[in-house]
Amino acid sequence: MRLIPAALVLVLSATTLRAEPTEVDAELCLAVDGSGSIEHDEFVFQRDGYARALASPEVQDAIARGYRRRIALAHMEWGGADSMEPIVGWTLIDGPEAAAAFGAKLRAAPRRAHGWNSISEAIAFCQRWMESNDFRGPRMVIDVSGDAGQYGGRPLALARLQAVDAGITINALALNYRGSGMAGPLDIPLIEHYQRDVIGGFAAFALAVDSQDQFIAALKRKLVLEIAGRSPDDGTAVARSD
Repeated sequence: MRLIPAALVLVLSATTLRAEPTEVDAELCLAVDGSGSIEHDEFVFQRDGYARALASPEVQDAIARGYRRRIALAHMEWGGADSMEPIVGWTLIDGPEAAAAFGAKLRAAPRRAHGWNSISEAIAFCQRWMESNDFRGPRMVIDVSGDAGQYGGRPLALARLQAVDAGITINALALNYRGSGMAGPLDIPLIEHYQRDVIGGFAAFALAVDSQDQFIAALKRKLVLEIAGRSPDDGTAVARSD
């Protein structure tokens, strides 16, 4: 009988392990605006808001209600087409301790993104990142948050179509406060640009945040809906399922 070298056994074992991803209820990529339009204090406020929302009882309860009681979460920040920056890599969130650790990493990480507003490249980055992670869930969501419209990189329609065709839902949060909320193409309101050009997939939706004191509540609501695989049903967001 021919013996298999020990080194080859290790390689085959590692390959087998990589072929068995961890099952979760959802894979969620947070794609957050870190471009030049976000001032430093707003940037710090955003990161803290995401950390607080993730650790909130509402979001933790949504995770605990899932079939597997866990999700996979990653956070990236986008700027120009050449600045797609992973901030906290794919992490299993299965309770308050994991959420707190994720939030601590997020708050501590240095700012990296630069340039201006390539939403299309952020979507494409998250799709690649999601498809290469070690998790598998029945729902895959890219969550775009920003204060301005698409600028630079591949065509937004192409990036959106490729993600939706891969079974990914794209949701969006339009930030319209503190002098942000710049208009989209042809000066349409930012929320309309996100609804028309950015979101897509099953139960996709976009929410507008019109004042800073709404930000964390909007994040909590968005995360709860995404974890549960739902879209808003109270008329406050335009949902689509293409």
